[in-house]
Amino acid sequence: MKRMMKLIAAVSGAATAGTGSLQVFAADAAATGADNAGMSIGSLIGTLGIPVLLLVFLYIMMIRPQQKQEKQTREMQKNLQVGDEVVTIGGIVGIVLRVEEATETVVLETGSDRLKIRMKQEAIKENVTAMEQAAAEKAAKDKAKREKMAIGKPKDE
Repeated sequence: MKRMMKLIAAVSGAATAGTGSLQVFAADAAATGADNAGMSIGSLIGTLGIPVLLLVFLYIMMIRPQQKQEKQTREMQKNLQVGDEVVTIGGIVGIVLRVEEATETVVLETGSDRLKIRMKQEAIKENVTAMEQAAAEKAAKDKAKREKMAIGKPKDE
């Protein structure tokens, strides 16, 4: 509404004042430029907001779980013990005979022919023995929980 009033004043002043009308138009143009600058900053924030939210979403859904899994794998590789049955990245299944901390290598025995392979700890994909123990512990906890919930038995036993 203010712009309309300025425009009407400028047009009526242009008919009477001559050069004064140019000053009014210049002031009106400067005010319009300031409004456009404010609008462009808002649109810039809106435009950049969506990609930033997308990156945060990708980090939470993809990158963070992958880092967590890699950390668990490194811990498993560091905690290898003699006698553990392991599977390598290449699919070789063997039993750990020796763990060398200084060189970060393990010696595996594979098959009935007692073939021995020396490889880096980083090449171990999973520890089958530890997975079996974890599954057995979980099954024991579940069984104990079911026994407590059994009908007809007191909870204090």
